[in-house]
Amino acid sequence: MNFSNVGRSTWLVVETCRAGIVAGKPRSRKNFAIKAEIEYVNAEDAKKLIAVEGYAIVDVRDIKQFERAHIKECYHAPLFIENRDNDIGTIINRQLHNNFSGLFYGLPFTKQNPEFVQTVKRKFSPESKLLLVCQEGLRSSAAAQKLEKEGFQNIACITSGLQSVKPGTFDSVGTTELQDAGKAGLVTIQGKISTVLGTVLVCALVLITLFPDQAEQLFNLAPSR
Repeated sequence: MNFSNVGRSTWLVVETCRAGIVAGKPRSRKNFAIKAEIEYVNAEDAKKLIAVEGYAIVDVRDIKQFERAHIKECYHAPLFIENRDNDIGTIINRQLHNNFSGLFYGLPFTKQNPEFVQTVKRKFSPESKLLLVCQEGLRSSAAAQKLEKEGFQNIACITSGLQSVKPGTFDSVGTTELQDAGKAGLVTIQGKISTVLGTVLVCALVLITLFPDQAEQLFNLAPSR
């Protein structure tokens, strides 16, 4: 039997096994399986889940992104934690990571948090309604599947993560907007440089368009090779 809530992604699945005889042995066992699908919502629907249905927010990002910006009154339970293991393979991989991803994108070298499920369980019961959030939507989906296997049945995730949330949608804490919390490293510097160059080009275009004579004089002042 399947029962579904209209407009939601939650399903109730019940499987039964009738009594019978298999290989000369009586069979009277009944199996019941209940499965609740993970619900994926946009930011506006996520706000309704929090305000109307009482969903609690669980932020599963790493500590650095969490500190840059997070939703007020959320619970932090990182799916990945910084990998500080000192075996030779980890040391080599960490160095390679820090020279590329860490430098350009500001991404920490991480590993799966073995205490993730227990961290959530210490705060919430399996009957709790949880909205899982991350930056891109991938980690929250993976975290939801882990919790679903542990008996949590009321789980929702924001599609595409916090990077898709418009400023002001949620009350947040941190040094940047929620949608920009994943940006770090040289990528942010490159972005600032691009912004400055774009402003200079726009100003030059305005000068040439509105004041062509003055622009020509300025170009004539430039040293020629």
